Amino acid sequence: MFDYSARPDLLNGRVILVTGAGRGIGAAAAKAYAAHGATVLLLGKTEANLTQVYDEIEAAGHPQPAVIPFNLETALPHQYDELAAMIETEFGHLDGLLHNASIIGPRTPLEQLSGENFMRVMHVNVNAMFMLTSTLLPLLKLSKDASVVFTSSSVGRKGRAYWGAYGVSKFATEGLMQTLADEVDTVAPVRANSINPGATRTSMRAQAYPGENPLNNPTPEAIMPVYLYLMGPDSTGVNGQAFNAQ
Repeated sequence: MFDYSARPDLLNGRVILVTGAGRGIGAAAAKAYAAHGATVLLLGKTEANLTQVYDEIEAAGHPQPAVIPFNLETALPHQYDELAAMIETEFGHLDGLLHNASIIGPRTPLEQLSGENFMRVMHVNVNAMFMLTSTLLPLLKLSKDASVVFTSSSVGRKGRAYWGAYGVSKFATEGLMQTLADEVDTVAPVRANSINPGATRTSMRAQAYPGENPLNNPTPEAIMPVYLYLMGPDSTGVNGQAFNAQ
C-alpha cells in the first residue's frame, strides 16, 4: 500500500470535485477529502447515491458538501459550461479534480466489440473527462495550488487481451494526464498525475472478475493514502507521474 499518513487538516479550505462520487472509490475519496477539511463537490449520475454520501459527510460533522447530478454519458457542451459557471459563482475557484467515473463496457475480443460499445466507453471515460478538464481548468488556475488526479488502470499501462475499449480508454487517460502535466508545468499552479487503484473491493471489480473472492481485495477506504497525498500540498511539484495505490 502507498505509504503516506495525512494530517487531519491536510485539505482545510480546499474545494475538490469528485466524479463518480456516489459509490466505490469515488465515495471513499469524497469522504476522505471531507474528513481532512475539504468542501467536496459530489458529481455523479445517480442522485440517490450522491445524497447518501452527502448525508454521511454531514453526519460526521465535516464541511458541507454539494450534490451535482450530472450524466457524463449524455451531457452536452453547454452543460459543462453551466457547471463551471455554477462552481465559479458558488465557490470562486477549484483546488482539486478527481476523475474517478468510468465504465467497463463489454470485455471481449476487439473483433467482437461493436463500434457502439467502443464509442460509449470512450465517450464516458475519455471525451467527458476531457470536457470536464478543459472546462474547469480556468477555475483550477485560480487556485494557489491545484491538483488534477486521473484514475488509470494496469490495463492502461500495458495492453491486455479482452479489455477492449476500457483498456484503450485508460491508455488515453494516461495520455491526457501527461499532455496536461506538460502544458501546466512551470506555467500554472496546477499539477496532473494518475493513480492505478489496483484490485479493490468495488462493484466494478466484481463485474470484471465475477469468479474472484472480493474479500481478498482491499476496501476503497484502504487505498486512500495516495488519493490524499496527491490532492494535498505535500505533493506540490509532483507532476506528470503515474502512481499505484497498492
